[in-house]
Amino acid sequence: MSCRKTVFPFTAIVGQEKMKKALILNAINPNVGGVLIRGEKGTAKSTAARGLAYLLPEIDVVADCKFRCNPDIKQEMCAECWNRKEKGEELPVVKRKMEVVDLPLGATEDRVVGTLDIERAIKKGEKHFEPGILAEAHRGILYVDEVNLLDDHLVDVLLDAAAMGVNIVEREGVSFSHPSRFILVGTMNPEEGELRPQLLDRFGLCVDVQGIANQRERREVVERWLDYERNPHGFEEKWRQEQDRLCRLILKAKGLLPNVTYSPEILDLITQIALDMGVDGHRADIFMLKAAHTISAYHERTEITEDDVREAAELVLPHRMPKRPFQESKVDQEKLEQSIQRQRNKQKAKGEEQEETRGDQNSHRNREHKEPQKGGSETNFEVGDPFQVKKLNLPLDRQPKRGSGRRSKARTDTKWGRYVGSTILKDKHRDVALDATLRAAAPHQIYRERGGNAVAIEPPDLRQKIREKKIGTTILFVVDASGSMGANRRMVETKGAILSLLIDAYQRRDKVGLIAFKGSEARLLLPPTSSVEVAKKQLEELPVGGKTPLSYGLKLAFEVLKKEKQRQTKPLLILISDGKPNVSIWGGDPLEEAKSIAIEIKKLGVSSLVIDSENGFITFGRSKEICKSLDGKYYKMEDLKAQQIVYTVRELVN
Repeated sequence: MSCRKTVFPFTAIVGQEKMKKALILNAINPNVGGVLIRGEKGTAKSTAARGLAYLLPEIDVVADCKFRCNPDIKQEMCAECWNRKEKGEELPVVKRKMEVVDLPLGATEDRVVGTLDIERAIKKGEKHFEPGILAEAHRGILYVDEVNLLDDHLVDVLLDAAAMGVNIVEREGVSFSHPSRFILVGTMNPEEGELRPQLLDRFGLCVDVQGIANQRERREVVERWLDYERNPHGFEEKWRQEQDRLCRLILKAKGLLPNVTYSPEILDLITQIALDMGVDGHRADIFMLKAAHTISAYHERTEITEDDVREAAELVLPHRMPKRPFQESKVDQEKLEQSIQRQRNKQKAKGEEQEETRGDQNSHRNREHKEPQKGGSETNFEVGDPFQVKKLNLPLDRQPKRGSGRRSKARTDTKWGRYVGSTILKDKHRDVALDATLRAAAPHQIYRERGGNAVAIEPPDLRQKIREKKIGTTILFVVDASGSMGANRRMVETKGAILSLLIDAYQRRDKVGLIAFKGSEARLLLPPTSSVEVAKKQLEELPVGGKTPLSYGLKLAFEVLKKEKQRQTKPLLILISDGKPNVSIWGGDPLEEAKSIAIEIKKLGVSSLVIDSENGFITFGRSKEICKSLDGKYYKMEDLKAQQIVYTVRELVN
């Protein structure tokens, strides 16, 4: 029985042609900048990445090097291998398959970049480096599932290494670097939250994938997978010819790549498309040229054509297109064709006519930026108009946090953030504070043996840094949707506030959640999320009617907030109700029951805001009692509008 590893053949994948093309282009030319694959699960994303690596031929590596160095190319060698080669040493070479390295979602910074033993460096003057994932991925494929859920600083590290081809690790003035050239493949489900535009822009290519809608093709997917499971080796052999053909095509394109040229007209076309599409910065132009360059080589041509640019634009622009919240991010094909046709016309024009045409295009582009998009207003659904949200600043959280965000400061036990103090070192691989370590060692130098060193440092002297970083905030709305809420206008304004905070959360990596209670239950309509697309769907309709099960709403809020506290964010509860509970969970007095649950929420250390929707000449003030149990801030609804709710939140958190 054979134990040889098998992988589902790349060429046997049904459909998903754009995704496969983007991966092939990266295999031909890693300088196209990796690929971001957006879409639902079960669409062959990881299968395609592994299949591509298995398809490609084996590579030569230095046998005794932990960085899988290329024995022939200096840029792909570590310093040690290069020094050995410079001294005339013959490097031992072995052939190995290209590897796919997975980056786990919970990976630490040290696991990604590697670790330097600072204690050893200080005491012995030796650089001891333990390689991380970026070393393992050198000359392979780095596959990052759910890249949108990674901390921003880790995504920055990955993208920096992918762009430079080098991983640099620096700790307290001790620096180490090694080559890290890899094909970066990131996947994400937009419904689970977006990547910041600054990070999106650094992926060279982007494709959106969906499950296959054609019944015949779906059947083919099932049949091929079952064939593979029954006889993996036989299935591989069945596709061997197609695999070999594609491998030869990739290798031929790699060889042809240096010979591909482009005309000034092609460069004009690329830059004009970028202008007409309204993308920010210049990465779109650069990656479009690189992608077109590679597409031309793939099609065995030595000069870039208009069709190559068109295909490149469809891969380079989707994630760079300017869009408003809730608007789908995709390339407008009609607009792309108009841009190409416009450039054709410009090439025919000369002199002043050409300058006038360019001016017209710029004016047209400016109008497109200024005019609101038709069909995108909130009049199609019962949500109040969103508005510009002022910055919310939460006070410093002194409990160590690992979460990320852009609003509130908190202590962190990671190696990222501002250095604000030091403490006794608890882990030798932690963030060593060199200045504090030297200060701790200084009083003992008079009686220590230095052994020729300037300073004698012993383990009790070692200190680690205390850092602050910004974390996100989770704002949980608990909304009374019972019949006693009365006027729909209040619900519309409440939705407007939630929508506005969600847009702000999208920019600041905060989360907003929504619990509605009515009848005899409470429902989590919107789990804490920063995905504006999902939020829009859930906020379109929030029906009003039935009894007021306030206890159910607060109990569910307690469960959600407790989880959020464990997820290293700062939660904030906003309760909107008339405070007239008439449904009990355990059969007691509904108001007293709600107050007892509110006290439990207060014990979590959660900030709270209560907005009382009760109105009329006679009021009972029960919402104020709930607010006291929460130890929160209290305001009347008639004194507030949606925008004022946000200002109230700002006042509370400050």
